[in-house]
Amino acid sequence: MKLALFDLDHTLLPIDSDQSWGHFTTTLGWTDAVAFTQKNDAFYAHYQAGTLDIHDYVRFATEAFRIRSRAEAEAAHARFMREVIQPAIRPEALALLNKHRDAGEQLLIITATNEFVTRPIAHAFGVNELIAVELVPDANGWYSGEIQGVPSLREGKVERLQQWLHQRGLDWDTVETTFYSDSSNDIPLLQRVNHPVATNPDAKLKAFALEKGWPILELFSTS
Repeated sequence: MKLALFDLDHTLLPIDSDQSWGHFTTTLGWTDAVAFTQKNDAFYAHYQAGTLDIHDYVRFATEAFRIRSRAEAEAAHARFMREVIQPAIRPEALALLNKHRDAGEQLLIITATNEFVTRPIAHAFGVNELIAVELVPDANGWYSGEIQGVPSLREGKVERLQQWLHQRGLDWDTVETTFYSDSSNDIPLLQRVNHPVATNPDAKLKAFALEKGWPILELFSTS
């Protein structure tokens, strides 16, 4: 079995969906623009530095939609898809997915962003398999701010993918894996797969990829 894995933010998308969703909630009046942006940017700096406390971040990042009703939150996300995500889906990304799809490979998006934000995005790319940060349901069956299971960040992506494989009776030696990512946070999984591809890489990942002799793909400008 051949498995093509893709990070989402700044890899398939030229934007960060989590940050973009946060900024979108401020346009809805759900959060204070200045306070939210300052805190969100501080979390993002920790992410880039590899020091993010993902549990604290997820509580913060999900609060705006968790305190709304399911109907209100899902309607807002549908608008977010139309206004922010769809315009950011580039032909280059679709062509990359289709190259692997046409080769008969199983496609999977693996991201450190939560499932509420990312599942509709994965579907918009035509990818049914998603590994994202899963959220514990609250007493009403809606999302809480707590992470369920292993968060899909750094070494957690390796563990979550291993769980995904084992659930299907597979293991690392029974699949041929390719992984595209922009982030140095994904070095653990890039080192684990058969074919790592540094895609629109950050400075740290680009240096690491050059040292290792990995392919570097500039899929599109992320500026």
